[in-house]
Amino acid sequence: MADPSSYRPKPGQIPDSPGVYKFRDEHRRVIYVGKAKNLRQRLANYFQDLAALHPRTRTMVTTAASVEWTVVSTEVEALQLEYSWIKEYDPRFNVKYRDDKSYPYLAVTLDEEFPRVQVMRGAKKKGVRYFGPYGHAWAIRETVDLMLRVFPVRTCSAGVFRNAARTGRPCLLGYIGKCSAPCVGRVTPEEHRELADDFCDFMAGRTGTYIRRLEKDMMAAAEEMEYERAARLRDDVEALKRAMEKSAVVLADATDADLIAVAEDELEAAVQIFHVRGGRVRGQRGWVTDKVENVDTSGLVEHALQQLYGEETGDSVPKEVLVPALPEDPDAVSQWLADRRGSQVSLRIPQRGDKKDLMATVQRNAQQALGLHKTKRASDLTTRSRALEEIAEALGLDTAPLRIECFDISHLQGDDVVASMVVFEDGLARKSEYRRFQIKGFEGQDDVRSMHEVIGRRFKRYLQEKERTGEWEETPAPTGPVPAPGADATAPDTTTASDTTTAPEPDAEPREDDGRPKRFAYPPQLVVVDGGQPQVAAAKRALDELGIDDIAVCGLAKRLEEVWLPEDDDPVVLPRSSEGLYLLQRVRDEAHRFAITYQRAKRAKRIRSSPLDAVAGLGETRKQALIKHFGSVKKLKQATIDEICEVPGIGRRTAESVAVALASTAPAAPAVNTATGEIMEENDGGSTT
Repeated sequence: MADPSSYRPKPGQIPDSPGVYKFRDEHRRVIYVGKAKNLRQRLANYFQDLAALHPRTRTMVTTAASVEWTVVSTEVEALQLEYSWIKEYDPRFNVKYRDDKSYPYLAVTLDEEFPRVQVMRGAKKKGVRYFGPYGHAWAIRETVDLMLRVFPVRTCSAGVFRNAARTGRPCLLGYIGKCSAPCVGRVTPEEHRELADDFCDFMAGRTGTYIRRLEKDMMAAAEEMEYERAARLRDDVEALKRAMEKSAVVLADATDADLIAVAEDELEAAVQIFHVRGGRVRGQRGWVTDKVENVDTSGLVEHALQQLYGEETGDSVPKEVLVPALPEDPDAVSQWLADRRGSQVSLRIPQRGDKKDLMATVQRNAQQALGLHKTKRASDLTTRSRALEEIAEALGLDTAPLRIECFDISHLQGDDVVASMVVFEDGLARKSEYRRFQIKGFEGQDDVRSMHEVIGRRFKRYLQEKERTGEWEETPAPTGPVPAPGADATAPDTTTASDTTTAPEPDAEPREDDGRPKRFAYPPQLVVVDGGQPQVAAAKRALDELGIDDIAVCGLAKRLEEVWLPEDDDPVVLPRSSEGLYLLQRVRDEAHRFAITYQRAKRAKRIRSSPLDAVAGLGETRKQALIKHFGSVKKLKQATIDEICEVPGIGRRTAESVAVALASTAPAAPAVNTATGEIMEENDGGSTT
């Protein structure tokens, strides 16, 4: 525990202007980011008598080892910089809201030649217009199904669209009138885009004008005795009205506003947001957070505004934002919102009427969300704590292992040997810390030797970080991988979930000392290896060679789920009902999943390799153009340089490189007729024997 007086700056060193400050811990990690109108006054509050500080603030200042600041011109700049640093450094003592679910949006891909209407989740993409978020995907699909009758916009995937264009036959929606079938040329790109624009206008709240226009056309068609067209327009109006009924009018003046409500207790807070467009609730979302800093309702509102609008621009920021409490500096926040929108934004507390009543509804939703979250988390926290305590007791650890790293080796009969490292903190997976390795020290299949290499490489990087930051006085001599006797690990299971985590290469140079999370800088309290006694011995030997003796090691053998410790002849057997064993199994299975996913990706890439991969500067597009032009690599190999130059985008120098690369490849093995045993020789006219 650090003494704040040891790093307290002199009062004369701190400016009295607006700015943003960062507290760092002994590892130079940024643990807290804050902003202030007057840096000198704000920072002085942190260096009072510890007994006078709030418990959360006291924990932060005693965890920190230094403080630094950046001066800005205005409070608006301070607000923007604070948001950017919180997003960049992910400080542990800042309030960070986390979505209680991944909300679906109704999206229109306006960046495509033929815009597509679809349900989307996750990060927003440029060139796509979003509506929502919605509570359920089925609610979006019901609305879209009603609106496609009036706005028959494309909803099919790119593959279905290309297939329909190739065959000249539209999909089922094209036949029943719920798609204008641009794939087969029933409408021009301009006509289809106009349909997409009308769809977006209607979803944006401009409903009355469009319905009145349809009703006018319906009456005109009836007067001209075009009864079929009038009936179709009548049905279109009814379909749009049914779609509108799914979002009731809550504000009679067609207001565009976001309403934010906060429910909190001493430890946690929940935020609920209602998105109102055209007087109707078009979307709803919610967040929860731990109150890791001493923050009141106005502070929670400010953090929510930063997270909600930090990446938004234009109409995504509404004209009016209604909140339960104004931020500490409402003028600066209002100006920041106006800058993001491009026009004035009203930030205020509703005082009367429909808006106050709707805010009460949002507040009730926030209270319910907080209660539900606490009910779920109470059970979850209790279980995780019990699991960590059982592991500590079974392995003889002094404290519960709050950070666990697990390593696994994966290969296919000795080819494409890779390893994975997964991280669990407080019993939960921390995917941003996952890492993957290629085995470089030797060729072939030897899981024990591979484990020794991976553990050595991971903790060698840890020691390099400690030496660079001055925490390690002497640099241990690097030790190369040593062949280790022992049996191979149990072959990995081939059943795995898909993986969406991208992990950086492990052996890149460390980043500068800027407070961002480092790749290998933080040691675990427990290392788990997938395997039995040989793998555990290899991991322990790698740590001993690096002089590391304060990290526990164990292995989990898959056959009998036995826990092995270094230098123990007998395993530790945890009860099958043990929460500790269940947590170790989850960690081990996650490491196996991550390893085998990487190994399969490498194998697939190797199988897809072609002689053209060796041609420098030849990208995927031009490779496909060459194969499409000649039909196969074999025919391309037989082509002359002049013939290769005929392919669009291929110059003479590239053609020469392609010819040289193909000429240097070994000839393919001859094909054999399996029925007769005869060798098949292929020429331009076909196959002959």
